[in-house]
Amino acid sequence: MKGKVYDVKLLARIGRFAKPHHTVFIASVILTLLMAGLGPLRPWLVQYTIDNPISNNDTGGLIRMTMILLALLVIQTIIQFAQQYYTGLIGLLVIRDLRIALFKKLISFRIRYFDKTPIGNLITRMVSDMETIADIFSEGLIIIIGDLIQILGIVLFMFYMDIRLTLISLTTMPLLIIATNIFKKRIRITFNDVRNAVARLNTFVQEHITGMRVVQIFGREQEEIQKFDQINKSHLRANIRSIWYYSIFFPIVEILAAISIALVIWQGAGDALRGAVGFGTIVAFIMYINMLFRPIRELADKFNTLQMGMVSSERVFKIIDEEEEEIRDGSLIPGQIKGNIEFRNVSFAYDEKNPVLRNISFKVKAGTTAAFVGPTGSGKSTIINLLCRFYDIKEGEILIDGINIKDYNIYELRQRIGLVLQDVFLFSGTVADNITLFNPEISKQQIEEAALQTGALDFILKLPGQFQFNVHERGALLSTGQRQLISFARAYAYQPDLLILDEATSSIDSESEELIINATRLLSQNRTSIIIAHRLSTIHHAGVIFVMDHGQIAESGTHQELLDQKGIYSSLYRSQFKKLNEAI
Repeated sequence: MKGKVYDVKLLARIGRFAKPHHTVFIASVILTLLMAGLGPLRPWLVQYTIDNPISNNDTGGLIRMTMILLALLVIQTIIQFAQQYYTGLIGLLVIRDLRIALFKKLISFRIRYFDKTPIGNLITRMVSDMETIADIFSEGLIIIIGDLIQILGIVLFMFYMDIRLTLISLTTMPLLIIATNIFKKRIRITFNDVRNAVARLNTFVQEHITGMRVVQIFGREQEEIQKFDQINKSHLRANIRSIWYYSIFFPIVEILAAISIALVIWQGAGDALRGAVGFGTIVAFIMYINMLFRPIRELADKFNTLQMGMVSSERVFKIIDEEEEEIRDGSLIPGQIKGNIEFRNVSFAYDEKNPVLRNISFKVKAGTTAAFVGPTGSGKSTIINLLCRFYDIKEGEILIDGINIKDYNIYELRQRIGLVLQDVFLFSGTVADNITLFNPEISKQQIEEAALQTGALDFILKLPGQFQFNVHERGALLSTGQRQLISFARAYAYQPDLLILDEATSSIDSESEELIINATRLLSQNRTSIIIAHRLSTIHHAGVIFVMDHGQIAESGTHQELLDQKGIYSSLYRSQFKKLNEAI
């Protein structure tokens, strides 16, 4: 991606995030201008001191000028401190607000967006790219403006002091401009390569740390190390290229500065011996050349910092501007959901090519329990995804209490749905935090009641710290059954109108299964419940069972009715019963 240093619209958009902090921004600009204005004064004062008090043996004048120079140095130091603080602060304030805006956007996206976007890339946008945007303020735009003003001031002072020496000292400037242009173009490409390499590293590391058990159980450590080594080498090569360009460019600038100083000394010495100029002027010109070449040398780097900030900004705003995947929210706020659910001729495909559901129609009455069974890939979990509006359908209608699901305010709707997944996700934090999800409205008594009623209390009381036990990331310190019980306690604490269970007992032991079956029956009382089941023994109590096959409802009825039909359900049940007997 090729960003533009001069992209005014993009800069203006970033600037809008600085607007709420205009006091800090204005302060940083004023301080930068003061730094730029005070910079050229010191060589001029040195020139005056050498050519006047020192040349005339004026001790009093020398002391006065020394005090003025010291005062100027102290003032510059204070201003520089404040300038660096405020430019850094405005950058941090901007990326804080921009991060919040980006996270708000991400959290509003449908699951489809995350299905197709590598998590590592999003982490790069949220962390690394944000730091680069902050550099626009701390090392980019404001500093560039200050350096340009300082360069202009230095050149004006030099022309004021001696036009001929100024022209001589600037003879190497065309070569410097050419070298700077070449460096700027080359380093821009390498910086972009570095950013892409960082994104690939983040994606690889995040994915493999999450899937570390799979890597280890299949003995793929060496192969994955080799893959990581290749990605890491790509990152290394990109950084080495940038270092190589710096190692060439900076010495070239130093050489050109040395040539300019040499020319000034060669010409100025003769003029000084003839009395045409003072020695103080030569010293001032040497100082000015050093001051002139330093910001010019750094300008190329700062322009690239600004340009990379533009590239990062484009990437971040591309996500913020994403409209295709954003949730389209309804306005209806239900007081309470009774739980009448109806699918009318619903068809759905994740990739728009391979349909998962084909013209599905069914009804679930309020307060009853409906179960969905069938082979893997038959579309069971898709029904849950559609009910929770993780995805939207393009064909058919989904109605809750006779109202199209799209007409509901999605936040309010989901507040009334309790979802327990097969793969329980626990956040790093305490057991209590994972039951309440940090909701301060759920009291300690409600937490304990939820744990008691769902059968989770016994094991929680045995944990060090009990409800204050830290489960760590994804609940790594708990068993699968324990994590599942906490998720049931979470659902109980929120007292949903509609309960959805997705394969809640598919990967736990028989003891935990019994606890979870009891918890399921408790939670299902007096509320509509949708259960996706792998173990058919867990859904005998369901009011209606729908048998899914190839995206369609092949059979429906109670447990006994389906057994009597001697169809798919009966075959699945006999198969599981046979396996159970063989295991015994």
